[in-house]
Amino acid sequence: MLDQIIERKRAELLKIELPEDLKLPKRSFKNALLSRNRFVALIAEVKKASPSKGLIKEPFDPVEIAKQYEQAKADCLSILTDEHFFQGKNEYLTAVKRVVSLPILRKDFIIDSVQVEEANRIGADAILLIGEALDSSKLYELYEEAVQKGMDVLVEVHEEKTLEGILKLFIPEIIGVNNRNLKTFETSISQTERIAKLVPDGTILISESGIGKKEDLILVKNCGAQAVLVGESLMREPSQQIAINQLFGEINDD
Repeated sequence: MLDQIIERKRAELLKIELPEDLKLPKRSFKNALLSRNRFVALIAEVKKASPSKGLIKEPFDPVEIAKQYEQAKADCLSILTDEHFFQGKNEYLTAVKRVVSLPILRKDFIIDSVQVEEANRIGADAILLIGEALDSSKLYELYEEAVQKGMDVLVEVHEEKTLEGILKLFIPEIIGVNNRNLKTFETSISQTERIAKLVPDGTILISESGIGKKEDLILVKNCGAQAVLVGESLMREPSQQIAINQLFGEINDD
């Protein structure tokens, strides 16, 4: 599936028309993770659909969802902007940026400089770069471009060998472990434990995917994760605010 997505992205690159630069103020994604509201920082994801699960949230109001996340003291937001596979839109990110005060990660499959500039113009505070989607040198090039534009970068990996290749070139400030294999879509949060052993001291470690209850949060924290990215388990609930409270065991889920 990852190969199929990247192939689609390459085709889309030819059609990208950069929007007007909205010059929205940048917020520090990294600092928000470090000054977290709970024992582990929460990046709450605004996500309508996915290739593996289909439609997740309907009706879908990204601004209202983001407001609920902010009210529930999420630390950061992740917003899907891929249209073909995840039914996202760039406009969702911009609309949310205008009404909430949390830093926003543009969640997409970024493979080219034009997408970095696009993220900058629509108001993203951080971008995602996927280790399995890029060779290490290209990833580093895009990483540097994003930093120069004032954005933070979440470098995501699934396999140990991918991270090892990246670390030969540079040490990212933020590393995410995708517990979901993007080729098979199988998920295991034990992947965080395996990758955590390779993460350099001083780097923020994020565990992504497959997290749905407080026990999962405790498990990945004990492995060294300082933050989690949670989407589907929050999006499927009627109230995203209550869903976060339940996730952290602040209210009963019965």
